[in-house]
Amino acid sequence: MNVLLINGSPRRNGCTSAALQTVADQLQQEGVDTHLLHISDKPIQACTACGACRKTGNGCIFTGDLVNEAAERLCRADGLIVGSPVYFAGPNGSLCAFLDRMFFSRYYAFAFKPAAAVVNCRRGGASAAFDRLNKYFTMSNMPVVSSQYWNSMHGLTPEEGKADLEGQQTLRTLARNMAWLLKCIDNAKGKVPRPILEQRTQTNFIR
Repeated sequence: MNVLLINGSPRRNGCTSAALQTVADQLQQEGVDTHLLHISDKPIQACTACGACRKTGNGCIFTGDLVNEAAERLCRADGLIVGSPVYFAGPNGSLCAFLDRMFFSRYYAFAFKPAAAVVNCRRGGASAAFDRLNKYFTMSNMPVVSSQYWNSMHGLTPEEGKADLEGQQTLRTLARNMAWLLKCIDNAKGKVPRPILEQRTQTNFIR
């Protein structure tokens, strides 16, 4: 079993990375392998709704970043955890552009993979950013893994984040819950069939 962790911060070794590392360390203690992917500090192309990914089935047409690599890794992974810093009570805009393209082009391949979001903030806005990230999972038939509190860590530096004892405990609990759910799903293979996915019905609110 393995979990893909996406660091949505432009800082490779910042607070978000530290929060994800706490989760990764606990997952590894639970016997779950991890891979940490950084979206980098380079500009990320937003989705233009061109529809090319749906026509070709080959992922996003823009190939100058790690969106397609992340999608392929998630297809092979058993679970996903996305981390972001909090900017103006929301996730990093580059991360949202990244996830918009990744999920628009491959959401159907992520169904039934457990997922969770992790956010870090100096003081406020964590729950709004957390809610925004969870929308990607709840629109893609992905079970959302919970913890004992919202998955947030507080601190302006990684050292401050590590001193957030409640935040650290929340992240460790999240990792244990993720590992438990992955093991339950693995144990159910061949015994409990997956839910049937109906063909999507889409309506527009125009009469």
